Formats: sequence, C-alpha cells, structure tokens
Amino acid sequence: MVFSKRVLIVDDDSGLRELLGEQFVVNDAFTVDAAATGAAALGLATASHFDAIILDAGLPDIDGCQVLRQLRQARVRCPIVLLIEEGEDSEAQAEAGLAAGASACVAKPFRLGALLARVNAELRQHERSEDAAVAIGPYTFHAGLKTLVNDATGVRIRLTDKEAAILSYLYRAGDRVISRSLLLENVWGYNAHVTTHTLETHIYRLRRKIEPIPGEANLLITEAGGYRLVL
Repeated sequence: MVFSKRVLIVDDDSGLRELLGEQFVVNDAFTVDAAATGAAALGLATASHFDAIILDAGLPDIDGCQVLRQLRQARVRCPIVLLIEEGEDSEAQAEAGLAAGASACVAKPFRLGALLARVNAELRQHERSEDAAVAIGPYTFHAGLKTLVNDATGVRIRLTDKEAAILSYLYRAGDRVISRSLLLENVWGYNAHVTTHTLETHIYRLRRKIEPIPGEANLLITEAGGYRLVL
C-alpha cells in the first residue's frame, strides 16, 4: 500500500499556495499544509513531520535561508526545495540556499509539472538514503533489512515489517513527538480495523527488543502527544 506524502508549502503568495496545493493533491499522492510566513513554517515543521517542504526564499518576516538553517538545526531531515527569484542574483541565492541546507533550488517562474517532478526526485533520493544504515542509541539500524545490530556486542535483532516501519518513521521525525494517529496513518494506512491498541501492542513488543534496560523506556519514549526516539 502506498501512503500519501505530507508536504508543507511556505509562500506569502496565497494564489501560488493554492495553485501548488491543487497540483500536489490532484492524484492523491500528497496531502498539503501551507504557511504564509517563516515563523508559521518553523512552528509547523518543528511540531510535526513532513515528507517534503517547498520554501520561498523571499518571505515577509524571516529570510528563507534563515528558516532553512533553523529547520536543519532542529533536525528536520526531509527534502526542502527552495524557491528563488530568477535574475542576476539567482546564482548567489542558490548557493546560499544550498549552503543553508536546501535539497534543491528552483527559480521562479517555474512550470508546475517541473516543480512536482523535482520534489518527487528529491523524495526518491531521500528514501534511498534513509535505507542506509543509521545510528539509533547503541544500535545500527538497517531499515531495508529490518534489523538492528548492537554496536558493542554485534548481536543482530530481527524486526517485523511494522516494527521497522515504526522505527523508520520516528527516526525521520528526529526528536519530535509523533502522534499515535499519524503513526497509524503512515504505518498501517487508513484502516477502520486498526486501533491505537494495535499500535501500543507493537510499541510494547518493539521496546522489549530494543531497550537496553528491560522495563525502562530510554530509547522509545511515550509523550503526552505520542512517541519519539532518543537518538
């Protein structure tokens, strides 16, 4: 099952936000949130998980590159496509954007299809990189192999498909809390037969496998709004 990707569009032009939103949701591959300012974007992107962000460089309150730096400092790992103005300064803008953490820069005006293709390409590249081994606490996590390897002992822990998917999603979220409903949506999809009890059961079994101290939640933490990983 293929789930919708969640995209945040940040631009002070309401017409462009609406047009981009319509383009992204037309084939049900994306769900869209929008923000008109850098401050709003920072609030949304650091409080929740997005699969991609489209960010205008010329926001009314905070320079787009500064927003980029703050997002990367807050461990927002998803692809961020920076929209820059075509002109004499476009090359300098692109260099500044890439230095601040942009995954790609696209100059305005652009063709909607070209921007959608760029976002999809960045998502595919990001997903391939996420399949690489990453560090989670005392383990090396191989998402594609659905295994954790204890770095000190070499012991290999096998994970189920759902356990690996939960870890992958929480890892991509950095240190942000992910709600139960968002985990259910992205790991199981929209399914009336799946409840939060199912998720809690999987979390319980996953903790029994990965927590260094049995009975203590030091890696996979329960918060008031959901769950987060301590990386």
